[in-house]
Amino acid sequence: MTRTSAAERRRPATAAPPHGTRSLPLLLSWGLFAATVIVQACFPFTDGGTLPLTAASVLLLATTACVHVASSVGVRAALVLVAVAAGGGLVAESVGVHTGFPFGHYAYSGTLGPEVLGVPVLVPLAWIMMAWPALVVARRLVGPRRRWAVAVVGACALTAWDVFLDPQMVDQGHWVWARPEPALPGVDGIPLTNFAGWFVVSLTMMIILDRLIGRPTTDALPITVYLWTYGSCVLAHALFFGRPSVAVVGAFLMGAIAIPLIVVLIRGRDRVRD
Repeated sequence: MTRTSAAERRRPATAAPPHGTRSLPLLLSWGLFAATVIVQACFPFTDGGTLPLTAASVLLLATTACVHVASSVGVRAALVLVAVAAGGGLVAESVGVHTGFPFGHYAYSGTLGPEVLGVPVLVPLAWIMMAWPALVVARRLVGPRRRWAVAVVGACALTAWDVFLDPQMVDQGHWVWARPEPALPGVDGIPLTNFAGWFVVSLTMMIILDRLIGRPTTDALPITVYLWTYGSCVLAHALFFGRPSVAVVGAFLMGAIAIPLIVVLIRGRDRVRD
């Protein structure tokens, strides 16, 4: 009895809760994601999204990530996600908007709602909503033992998403770049320094999150979120946002993560059937 108690005290804070206590939160996280899909489906009919739609999308997906982590890994793990992704994103964005490092010189236009330290509250929440899917996807692609590879792939997965995000937000007038050149071919108006900064910040987040958050009991939801984001962003930029070149470049760059992921998932299903 004493030995068992000691083992329980040594159990990582991010260990998954018992199955019976996580079923309803997992269902809730799927429901939140379904609501997000409905909200995002309205974006093409509003020329890229209104502030209420943008806020609802970010809040729903950030909450989806937190609820999924809490139910599949543990409540303390969810708090770690918030502290690292939201806290780290807030610090990085605040430093960036005041100094130009590491993203380049840019300024928010005040159209994204309340701000903290000069950064709209929605921005650090956006780091939460995609940091967790990026980490889960990287773990599925790389495997459990290659931590540096997980961090690099996760950083690439997160940075590739910004190839879609930044042009949409700039076109909506939510922020503006002082020096938008040189830019990624096909992604006009967004400097290369932005993506370099995203990779550095994302890599730091992935290293920390991979060490502090255990593996979820199920990774189906964050993987679905990542693949939905990929497909919907390609479609939206190609057909509705007037940025077909962004759709092509983003399809290639984010597809470098998403397509191998789909292959891994198909192969895994085939193995189960065999």
